[in-house]
Amino acid sequence: MLYPSAFAADPFALMRQMGRDLDRALGPRPGAGTAAFPAINVWQNDEAVAITAELPGIAPSDIDITIKDNVLTLSGERRAPDLGDTAIWHRRDRAYGRFSRAIRLPFPARDDQVEARFINGVLRVVVARPEEDKPRRIEIKAV
Repeated sequence: MLYPSAFAADPFALMRQMGRDLDRALGPRPGAGTAAFPAINVWQNDEAVAITAELPGIAPSDIDITIKDNVLTLSGERRAPDLGDTAIWHRRDRAYGRFSRAIRLPFPARDDQVEARFINGVLRVVVARPEEDKPRRIEIKAV
């Protein structure tokens, strides 16, 4: 492709245009504009922190949950379907292979304070907050 000299006003415009042309020719690079897998939500209240992760098509036995140094790690593998040698892919948007997501917890946690449930392809992990870390209401004494 020929690039016009109109890019001279912006010295980086030519590089951006060449990058777009290369992306179009080669397809997207891994990690460029792709969402992290699995998609997660994290929220907390005074009692616990909850994490939900969307893991469709993954067996609970293929998921590992670990806690170390206040970091909860979800990892596992999404296995590709065995289609045989004669199958031809026409479109392949879903990624297969190993995955891992690490979530820093807002308080110290132990593995005996963790409950995990897997329902309809959604993993829900609840980590209870230790009693010593829970906020306490301080009573004000009037004099």
